[in-house]
Amino acid sequence: MLTVRDLTVRHPGRTRRSAPVLAVDRVSFDVAAGETLALIGASGSGKSSTAAAVLMLRRPDGGEVWFDGRELTALDESALRPLRPAFQPVFQDPYGSLSPRLRVRDAVAEPLRVQGRWEAGTGPRRVAELLETVGLDPRLGDRLPHELSGGQCQRVGIARALASEPRLLVLDEPLSALDPSVQAGILNLLTDLQDRLGLAYLLISHDLAVVRHCAHRVAVLYDGRIVETVPAPALYEPAGLHPHTRELLAATGVRRLSPGARP
Repeated sequence: MLTVRDLTVRHPGRTRRSAPVLAVDRVSFDVAAGETLALIGASGSGKSSTAAAVLMLRRPDGGEVWFDGRELTALDESALRPLRPAFQPVFQDPYGSLSPRLRVRDAVAEPLRVQGRWEAGTGPRRVAELLETVGLDPRLGDRLPHELSGGQCQRVGIARALASEPRLLVLDEPLSALDPSVQAGILNLLTDLQDRLGLAYLLISHDLAVVRHCAHRVAVLYDGRIVETVPAPALYEPAGLHPHTRELLAATGVRRLSPGARP
């Protein structure tokens, strides 16, 4: 479904005379339908820069991004716009990703309105269905983000992404801003949605406990490059892994998720 080849991203230097910073250096990977590929690495390794380029939120400086047989990097914005509903983001900050002035029902309805799929007769019912799909009471639709918990806001963000009927979600640290007590619930929701809807996930994470519980394969970023891609169960047997992967395992100290998380 998603093919990335030789993706390169540079950021401007700190001053006008500074050389650009190479954040992502010729990264290549694939994500199949229904699969979760986790992209892991230390802070500053290029994970979020890769996600932004895959989503075409910023144009890469080199390489290709293919989605469902179409080369996104070769399209201008007008040609790209009709394809965007099929690949959607879920961001790290559940509060910051929602407009503080939009009520929940309007935040979830916004993609339908922008994409010209809103109908007055069926729209409110569709919003209620989306909220129920992510485990929220539709009556919460009247509330503003600050009236919800972080876990509830993240569920709203997932409902908003699902409104576009995507085939791929790019999950950028979707649990890291949440209390440990609610992380397992969101993780179980994501795995259940994948099973029911056949979604593919590109999961950006530094939490190896989350990765081991939900990913099928793991790509390890180091200094902007992928140093290895392995099946997720390989994280249980670190002896055969790349030295940097072993360093990540040792540095993070893999904890257990709360009961209920699916291995």
